[in-house]
Amino acid sequence: MEIVNSVFSWIIKKRIHQMELFMKHPIDVQTELLLNLIDTAKNTEWGRKYDYKSIKNYQDYKNRVPLQDYGSLKDQIIRIKHGEQNVLWPTDIKWFAKSSGTSTGKSKFIPVSKESLIDCHYKGGKDLLSIYHNNHPESKLILGKVLVVGGSSAINSFSNKSYYGDLSAIIMKNFPMWVEHRRVPKMDIAIMDDWEEKIEKMALSTTQENVSNISGVPSWTLVLMKRILEINKTDNILDIWPNLELFMHGGVNFSPYKEQFKKIAPGNQLNYYENYNATEGFFGLQDQSKVEEMLLMLDYGIFYEFIEQSEIHNEAPKTITLEGVELHKNYALVISTNAGLWRYVIGDTVMFTSLNPFRIKVTGRINQFINAFGEELIIDNAETALSNACEKTASIIKEYTVAPKFFTNKSTGRHQWLIEFEKSPENIEYFSKVLDEELKALNSDYEAKRVNNLVLDQPEINKLASGTFYQWMKVNNKLGGQHKIPRLSNDSKYVEELLSLVQF
Repeated sequence: MEIVNSVFSWIIKKRIHQMELFMKHPIDVQTELLLNLIDTAKNTEWGRKYDYKSIKNYQDYKNRVPLQDYGSLKDQIIRIKHGEQNVLWPTDIKWFAKSSGTSTGKSKFIPVSKESLIDCHYKGGKDLLSIYHNNHPESKLILGKVLVVGGSSAINSFSNKSYYGDLSAIIMKNFPMWVEHRRVPKMDIAIMDDWEEKIEKMALSTTQENVSNISGVPSWTLVLMKRILEINKTDNILDIWPNLELFMHGGVNFSPYKEQFKKIAPGNQLNYYENYNATEGFFGLQDQSKVEEMLLMLDYGIFYEFIEQSEIHNEAPKTITLEGVELHKNYALVISTNAGLWRYVIGDTVMFTSLNPFRIKVTGRINQFINAFGEELIIDNAETALSNACEKTASIIKEYTVAPKFFTNKSTGRHQWLIEFEKSPENIEYFSKVLDEELKALNSDYEAKRVNNLVLDQPEINKLASGTFYQWMKVNNKLGGQHKIPRLSNDSKYVEELLSLVQF
């Protein structure tokens, strides 16, 4: 074991040094990466179409290649699914990550190349462990096993040459042997389609394992952990896994779930590290203990561009590179990748919290906001306000969604919040007032619309019974894995569906 630790320490130090280099020279690293991507793809069908051979710099690239989304690349992706190659990327692509986007959105099939799998997704996971060990040199993480709470879709085939599934299923399917040996549960359980059966089997099969770290989406990880506690008749997950020290989480904002985790893992033993790993790529990870912002990873085969929030819905939005970004502004993320996504708008929005080095936080989705009354409320506003309101009212949130409730002859417009509480506030009306004040403090547009209740009234809080959101996800066949509760919406579709499940 001493030899293993020595080798591991050497690998960690080497990678930390590489990270320090791109932190010191971010623009140079990104410029070189873009030119390498273009050169690699110059003889693909896409590269020939846009004459990649003659592109000399970012400005050429920007002027020549239009912004893309899944709809504009769908035809090329379909052809690749059917076995054509050298369309968007020169190496053979046989894996496609199935992404549903929102909880009711149509499925997308994102190409996963060998390069993106190894140099992006795997590299991100290894880097997070490297950073963790660098920050916690006393860690015994390597002695235990990792519990992966991944997607619920097994690998399926389009043909004998192309396959699809949740990204987590693809990653697990291609794990090297030494990683697979350290992972639980067994593969046949990990990729089960039936989420409720899967949770039960995961709970039963992992209880006796020496789990030292967990990787997964907070919401579904909580479902699993609570079932394990129930089976073992305890309220402390450390009674089950005494060596548990790390939860690597991503996919959704952690703030609404933080207090629930503290409740079932009391004390300071369990550390929380966030990563920003989407179907399209691994973009960022938390590099500082106890600081909830993520280092933008610049050497994963991904070139970044950004669109200011005010430009997002323009016909020809202006894009900028890292050189032009500013602190605390909301940007839509645009990526060019080593899987053949070119100037691809992924739908996420981010905000820079540091420019030296470049650190970000995810603020929401382009299509998930509320602007029914000119208030321009984004997910980051909602979740920060909600977290602060919970702290001030000694309450804990399980899940929530928000939609506008429009003017009637008898009332002003307002936001309708549907909330499941782990611990309810003593007074819902007071909770609403605190939440309202927090939103005003965070969002000047919201504050302006709240003046004298002329445009917006105080938020309406609907307290839902425990399990309502779970039942709604089940009804919509969206249990587990990558599926998420839509937080903000400009119409009442989700709210009405949820309320239809409530027994009055």
